[in-house]
Amino acid sequence: MAAHRKPRQRLLTGRAARTAATLALAGAASVTALDGTGHADPRLSPAEVKSKVDALHREAEIATEKYNGAKEKAEKAEASLGELRDEAARKTAELNSARESLGSYAAAQYRTGGIDPSVQLALSSDPEQFLDGASFADRAGHRQAAAIRGVRKKLRQLDQLHAEADGHLSTLRSRQAELRKHKNTITGKLGEAKRLLSRLTAEQRTRLADAEQRTQLAGDGTDRVTRAHNRTPQPQPHAPSKAPNARAAAAVSYAYKAIGSPYVWGATGPNAFDCSGLAQAAYRAAGVSLPRTTYAQIAAGERVARSALRPGDLVFFYSGISHVGIYVGNGQMIHAPNPSAPVRLAPIDQMPFAGATRVV
Repeated sequence: MAAHRKPRQRLLTGRAARTAATLALAGAASVTALDGTGHADPRLSPAEVKSKVDALHREAEIATEKYNGAKEKAEKAEASLGELRDEAARKTAELNSARESLGSYAAAQYRTGGIDPSVQLALSSDPEQFLDGASFADRAGHRQAAAIRGVRKKLRQLDQLHAEADGHLSTLRSRQAELRKHKNTITGKLGEAKRLLSRLTAEQRTRLADAEQRTQLAGDGTDRVTRAHNRTPQPQPHAPSKAPNARAAAAVSYAYKAIGSPYVWGATGPNAFDCSGLAQAAYRAAGVSLPRTTYAQIAAGERVARSALRPGDLVFFYSGISHVGIYVGNGQMIHAPNPSAPVRLAPIDQMPFAGATRVV
């Protein structure tokens, strides 16, 4: 079938999983929206499509964490630049004030400096008053010299501030270019995933979603029969295991409330999240500040062994530490998987385990 023709897609019913709904939405995308070649790809089986889509989502997630890190650095560079500009404005005001004072001294010197002191003494009707005035003028001269030194110092400070601001501006522009690069990578990978999914029929997409649900249910030891019958996993209202402290409990509670929220790369809540954005938001709600990226979050607390996990611990996956979830007990976590799946409860053995951190 040519790339510009495809069978009409049927709408999914409410009984399909959110994943199926997302896949169906992706199926409505144009087959040639991104590649622009007008030629169909070699026909792939649904399993092959899923494998390629999963790989693209992984690559997009890696780029998302790089984007998050670059964004955090860009925001810091922008804040530093703003502070330097504010300081330069204050120093400029101080310099202008010092120049005005120096100008007053110079004007006074011009008015009296052309007469020799001995002549001024001879012409004075009151020598004692003149001598007092001469002493004052000498002191004024010292103050004038100090004012000149002050102006020179402020000029040097202002030059230094301008140089630092130029450096921060250069850094900011570099970070912004890095952001654009990672953003293009993310949108390209996600767009390619949508294009692949658009090759599948609505029935094939539904079957893939059902298979993903069965995989999730197989790793969940709680109420399997009922949940399999209902087709859609129903998370428990509370964590399966008790959190070790109030802050960990608050983070876990936030994560449970976020279940069903969409995955949006770069999002930190309250209505959408990426994986590290969910971890950050959950602990922010618990009064704990976490770094923005997975590779920084893993170093934000005490490293713990998989066998020692407790609810509230952050669990990380893949060799590049590119994915994170919030452990809730019984071998399960809550995480934001990818654009094809909302925030959900899932077993931690679904992905290659890389490590865990206890934040509180």
